[in-house]
Amino acid sequence: MNSSNLDRNALTKLNNPASEKGVLAGLIRYGKDAYLDVSSLIEEDTFTIDENKVIYKCLIKLFETSDNVDLSSIISASQQLSLYEYLEKGDRLKQLNHLMHYEIHIDNIRKHAQKLRKLQLTRSIQNELKSIYLRLNEIDGDESINEITSIPETDLQKITLKYLREDNSSTKLIGENIDNYLQLIISNQEKEPGISTGYPIFDTAIGGGLRRGAVDLIGARAKAGKSTLADNVALDITKRGIPVLVLDTEMGQEDHWNRLLANISGIPINDIASSKFNKDPEQVKKIEEASEVLKKIPYHYISVAGRPFDEILGITRRWLFKEVKYNNEGRMNECLVIYDYMKLMTSDSISGNIAEYQALGFQITQLVNFCVEYDIPCLSFVQLNRDGITKETEDAISGSDRLIWLCTSFSIFKARTEEEINEENVGRYANRRLVPIVSRHGPGSPGKGGIYMNMRGELAKLEEIGTKRDAEKQARINNEGFEREGDSEDSDDSEYGEGT
Repeated sequence: MNSSNLDRNALTKLNNPASEKGVLAGLIRYGKDAYLDVSSLIEEDTFTIDENKVIYKCLIKLFETSDNVDLSSIISASQQLSLYEYLEKGDRLKQLNHLMHYEIHIDNIRKHAQKLRKLQLTRSIQNELKSIYLRLNEIDGDESINEITSIPETDLQKITLKYLREDNSSTKLIGENIDNYLQLIISNQEKEPGISTGYPIFDTAIGGGLRRGAVDLIGARAKAGKSTLADNVALDITKRGIPVLVLDTEMGQEDHWNRLLANISGIPINDIASSKFNKDPEQVKKIEEASEVLKKIPYHYISVAGRPFDEILGITRRWLFKEVKYNNEGRMNECLVIYDYMKLMTSDSISGNIAEYQALGFQITQLVNFCVEYDIPCLSFVQLNRDGITKETEDAISGSDRLIWLCTSFSIFKARTEEEINEENVGRYANRRLVPIVSRHGPGSPGKGGIYMNMRGELAKLEEIGTKRDAEKQARINNEGFEREGDSEDSDDSEYGEGT
């Protein structure tokens, strides 16, 4: 079978004259009310038969001024559109009159429109594939693998995303279907509005975890332990079966393996990297068990060091479509993207006319738009400037205005200084602090010192302790070996908000 026969057969399969007839007859019989019910599904190109396209255009013109349809009003609309000469030729007026008397139930109009929309989607994909074929013919071999693969992936994904979300493009009364939602939330068990990071106090501070369509930003100085924080969040979430993609700009895969194996097994990172552990059969067993855990969790990793930001977004998009996928309602399944960390990736990212903070502003804009478009959460890190050593305010990051405006929450993660250790009654037990500075949905920092944490770097473990008061209690218990009366009482929730 030659290509022309294939094209003709495909065209025959990709239209449905009966459904086209059903939709037009329904619009004529039931008027504008029927049109408003299917308007998000049909357009001129939804129809494949020329006569049907003309009738549809006339109906749209008519609905601008009238709610009802009759033969004379259709003819009047065709004259306004300079289409009457087309309608009066041959048996077209006779066919139109047949449509006027065609019996169809109002509930079936949308079903026919949905069929036609799916066929239109298929034709769009078919046409896009032809366009992709021509664009791929222009490849000369100088392009990167990602540039080549992004040609079919990006264009096809844009088409499918448009069709998947088309039902959400129409305005609705705010109370519509609220009874179904109310029944759902009443019957559901209590849950946070976002994905828990594994750190309950931090989740509360930012408003209930990492939310869809949002970027939560954490700033840190070099060597503060942001990658350890990222790995701990990823490990906790993937153990719940939720896919996580870690986009890493610095560390290699073996570094992550060593950290994750240490975290799970309790064997120090250096003992793993140097193979020192293999002298102890019990430790070998623990490492093997830890590796089995890593094989089963949906922790996805890629090094994006040196890649342009657009390419990083392309990689993320491909992961979403391949590994996460849409559910039956057209919504991306639950997942998390961790970007460690936001910075200028190549010299192409910045020119003499654009400052570094402006380039980072463009990145956060693209990242937020990406998260909104695909309805996913993102936890991203950013390097603090030198002000971040001493200041715990919004201006601790370069070009903070754009970043703060667009992120859902901004927190600072830092090591406690020697001065803090000497002055506070916490000692060296709590060696890190996570300070929520800005939170759109939550109360912010639970106290002036933020959230005290303890990082065991040799095991890549990061434990959330609580407020300064909680850390003082725990340090005292560790030093004295027992709890004093009142040590086990919960912290005073009234501390929330002091640091915002």
